[in-house]
Amino acid sequence: MKIPFYRIDAFTREAFGGNPAAVVPLERWLDERTLQAIAAEENAAATAFFVDEGTQCALRWFTSTKELELCGHATLATGHVVLNVLHPERSRATFSSPGGPLSVERDGERLALDFPALPPHEQHMPSVADKALGVRADELWEADGQRALAVLADPVQVRELRPNIEAIAALPFSAVIVTARGFDGDCDFVSRYFGPKHGIAEDFATGSAHCVLTPYWAGVLAKRRLFARQLSPRGGELWVEDRGDRVGIAGQCVAIAEGTLTLL
Repeated sequence: MKIPFYRIDAFTREAFGGNPAAVVPLERWLDERTLQAIAAEENAAATAFFVDEGTQCALRWFTSTKELELCGHATLATGHVVLNVLHPERSRATFSSPGGPLSVERDGERLALDFPALPPHEQHMPSVADKALGVRADELWEADGQRALAVLADPVQVRELRPNIEAIAALPFSAVIVTARGFDGDCDFVSRYFGPKHGIAEDFATGSAHCVLTPYWAGVLAKRRLFARQLSPRGGELWVEDRGDRVGIAGQCVAIAEGTLTLL
């Protein structure tokens, strides 16, 4: 069996920046063991598999070790493949997914995700994360999916953070988002994302994290539209919009490679 695949860098304007994703179109679903094995072979931050069902595509995401419930950068990468490679006549791609109905549409030079808003709803004592972060957060919140949001006092702290990944994995959260106000004159807020329980020590540019970050910072800064930077080693640029119970998350993609998988 021959299966095409694409390698896409998402949330970046430059090759080898942003977050790498593998995108694998399928004619029909393969068994879960095979999907996981392909994702492990691709060894990208996430591998997206989709089946075109006509009016929409069924979409799933895997890291090298497990299936994800929501993944922004690999959805953006899938949208790039659908709208720029497979169906360039379309302006919008819609998906059914474990995270609910999602879409990607053209937004000038960018592509824009329509994702669920996941505002933080429970506050914790910041000291809970002291050992893991190596710095005291001003605030520590929890959002749906047991995602933690640690708010630091300064963007430089976020950029220079050297967390204890083993200690992060031991926290009672599925992942930890670290954030602060942005650098003056550059961006509205910054972040980094750590998800060792998903097999990802640090993710490079995380769309799903901005489902949490967008409603938080829209409220703090009293702005509906914001520009964000993810301060990972590869960096990420995201234009976000608070839409109430949904968020818009826009960015650019760069195609890196395409090829064929051979399954015996």
